[in-house]
Amino acid sequence: MNKSLARVILILSTLIFTSACSLIYDKHVQWQTVKPDVFPVLYATGFAPISMQKSTHETQRMLMAIKASKIAAYAELAEQVYGQQIAGKVTMADLLIEEQQLMASVQGVIRGAKVIKSYPVGDVYTTELQLNFEDVYNIYQANQNRKEIKEVTHF
Repeated sequence: MNKSLARVILILSTLIFTSACSLIYDKHVQWQTVKPDVFPVLYATGFAPISMQKSTHETQRMLMAIKASKIAAYAELAEQVYGQQIAGKVTMADLLIEEQQLMASVQGVIRGAKVIKSYPVGDVYTTELQLNFEDVYNIYQANQNRKEIKEVTHF
């Protein structure tokens, strides 16, 4: 009986070890990246008032308006890429609206945008941005290894 038990254990352990090896070493996968056929191009414009900037110096107000208009343009691009999150709240009493609140927010990272134009128009500074998704694709390809299966070889 000991010999038959030892034989069963030997056979079972051999089956387990060989099946485990086949699960691990049965194929080799090669990957290749896939480039999209079409890349969209987005445009955004940001505005900032020059005279309302908090400075006593005209040159500093101009520089602050330039920066503010650029940030506003980036926020508009982020809205186009990621969308806006909208939260609303209405308070009612006796079937009458007492208070309404609407909040919007946007969050995201914009890479690869280019300033097309930056110029004053009267008392407002304007910045125009362009986001070409081919540039974004190239940036992400340089930073990440996005892949798809090229070939699978089974052993």
